[in-house]
Amino acid sequence: MSKATDHEVVSIYRHSDEQIHELMTRAPECILMWGTQDGWPVGVVHSYVWHGGNVWITFAKHRHRAAAIRRDPRVSVTVSGRSSDDPECPIGAVTLKGRAVFHDDEDIKKWFYRALSKKNVPNDQAGEDAFYSLLDSPLRTVIEVTPEKWISFDADKSQRHRMGTLSEEEMSPLQSADSERLQRERAQQDD
Repeated sequence: MSKATDHEVVSIYRHSDEQIHELMTRAPECILMWGTQDGWPVGVVHSYVWHGGNVWITFAKHRHRAAAIRRDPRVSVTVSGRSSDDPECPIGAVTLKGRAVFHDDEDIKKWFYRALSKKNVPNDQAGEDAFYSLLDSPLRTVIEVTPEKWISFDADKSQRHRMGTLSEEEMSPLQSADSERLQRERAQQDD
């Protein structure tokens, strides 16, 4: 088994599809990121639900993010396993690039508010119901983000590689950032 000698080559530490699903299901929070009208990237922490392979988030319609996402539905969502106290949650993080669709249908809102309430207040029906009532307000909207690209970092694989206990079979194929761009940067350093 090889041993990591630096922390520049990291594309070999991607999560499997199953790990991504577990991370997205178990982590409690995400960061929703969008671009402002003047081009600034902005991100806000949200509770969310992972359902049907998509991220579901809610916020009030008057928030700047609502206007920005309606103008340009391209967003990113980052989820970190470090935000979870669930020992089964994979460690590391994933970022997805996707497009948001707004939902203001009452049936979707009812389903989503209940799902988010159960996730945020598990095993406490009174607390779940109170959170549901808080969410069920007239100016609230729901977005569904459909992933188009994943960026993943499996911190467990990285740690095991540094310790010399990660097999070659567990490593992901190099991405162009490491196979091409890193080599160009290293060549420029040597000049």
